[in-house]
Amino acid sequence: MISMSRRTLREVIFDRLNDVFMLVICFFTLYPIWYVLVNSLNDGNDAMRGGIYWWPRMFSFDSYFAVFANDGIMLAMGVTIAKTVVGTVVHVLFTAMVAYAFSRRELIGRRAYMMLGTVTLFFSGGLIPSYLLIRDLGLLDSFWVYIIPVMFSFFDLIVFQAFFREIPDGLEEAAKLDGANDFKIFRSIILPVSMPVVATIALFHGVYQWNDYFTGMIYINKSELQPIQTYLYRVVAQSSSNQMMAATSGTIAKSVSSQSIKLATMVITSLPIVIVYPFLQKYFVKGFMIGSIKG
Repeated sequence: MISMSRRTLREVIFDRLNDVFMLVICFFTLYPIWYVLVNSLNDGNDAMRGGIYWWPRMFSFDSYFAVFANDGIMLAMGVTIAKTVVGTVVHVLFTAMVAYAFSRRELIGRRAYMMLGTVTLFFSGGLIPSYLLIRDLGLLDSFWVYIIPVMFSFFDLIVFQAFFREIPDGLEEAAKLDGANDFKIFRSIILPVSMPVVATIALFHGVYQWNDYFTGMIYINKSELQPIQTYLYRVVAQSSSNQMMAATSGTIAKSVSSQSIKLATMVITSLPIVIVYPFLQKYFVKGFMIGSIKG
């Protein structure tokens, strides 16, 4: 009885310490986001005095009005939305089709293809060969530079393939008896039953497309094709925020600063992913668990 009570007490203490530890981790993870949000909602000139940690001292939306009044930001936001939607759809469909072919045991040379693909997970040609290839393909200063180079991922293929192998062969055999070809089987049977893994890969690639600033910085010179993350990078790294302040109306410009505009831009660019992610998280977890255990 004594040993049982001691063991139970140790477990309770461990659980409480674990709760405290996780709360501390959550605080250090979430507070920087809260700090940025609070300061972006404060009067810009007042925020420069410092001392704002938990709640706005002079509540104001003027920094957000200044951001949305800038045509360059709105155009960059449109480019980001377009490349995220188009890029995610193309990537998921193309990678799923290739993975479906790889999951067929009758595919000739499947092991050789898998070995070659595995090498690409660890080694790449580097930035200079990639740039030369993009240039020779005519993708510089083109919207399709966001889509074509990343329309396939071998890592995502492995995730798709593990899921497809769990689908009963009887579904395909029944469809073939009804006269369906491989493409119709893939479109009408494989994809509908693969929604968990499709949502997982869509979340992966959608977040990548939304957060990608490097592609626009390296391959795009036209301002009208820059995504919001590249635009944000230049606002933070250069003096673009001062130019944005100069473009705002006189009433708003009195209550904003270059720092408050930077913070408001960060919030605006991060908000869509923060909103969408919780709704797709359940598919994210399920997509990785399915296929890991065979029953």
